[in-house]
Amino acid sequence: MNKKLLCAALMGGLSLAQAANAQVADDRWYLTGSAGMNIQDNDRDTRNAPFGALGVGKFLNDNWSLDGELNYQNPNFDDNQDLNWSQYGISFDARRFFNAEGRNWAPYILMGLGYQRSEEEFDNFPDPNSPGERKEGNVAAKVGVGIQSALAGKRAAIRTELAYRADFDDGTPDAGPGTLRDESWYGDLLASVGVVIPLGAPAVAPPPAPAAPSCADLDDDGDGVNNCDDKCPDSQAGQTIGPDGCPVP
Repeated sequence: MNKKLLCAALMGGLSLAQAANAQVADDRWYLTGSAGMNIQDNDRDTRNAPFGALGVGKFLNDNWSLDGELNYQNPNFDDNQDLNWSQYGISFDARRFFNAEGRNWAPYILMGLGYQRSEEEFDNFPDPNSPGERKEGNVAAKVGVGIQSALAGKRAAIRTELAYRADFDDGTPDAGPGTLRDESWYGDLLASVGVVIPLGAPAVAPPPAPAAPSCADLDDDGDGVNNCDDKCPDSQAGQTIGPDGCPVP
């Protein structure tokens, strides 16, 4: 994989996250679904392939959310497309949103940790059991950037994301029989568009408290002059009252 291209993409996303702010949080649990392209590490000798993901998550506060997500991809080998190679896994991703008032979208950065399982066939000729088969799971880590529309009070939000996943798979078979590639991990680029669907009805804000009455609306001594203008607030019944609330001859 072109590491310079990856770094440029992530740095550009981080610059966008620092330059723009929004408010997107919602206190409801939500479901996520996304689809995109898995740009495979060149050292895998596999072709780029589409991938899909499903997950569930929740905002922890106005700036942070936590998602659990399942993913699946099924690319083909460059040399032999009849051999199977599939990968699926789970990740737990924390997203940090950059919020401010007055906007209905927000950039974010993400960090994730998970588990990826690979199932692949490899050429094991001249062994009669060729092709061989390998099934192995390993730890994976993920970083990335994205943009999400507002979720608060909405039925759904849109999320676009660019992430880099380090797959610590050190047991991938080589093209030759009985040998392994000299790789301790692979780096795949994940570009996706997804939807975020909240569960349940949005929270309804309580009505504003009624405004406290002002002195202009009160007349404690009942003399027809409001408390603001009444300079004699203890007038007695039967007195002739002037415009200042005080008795006159």
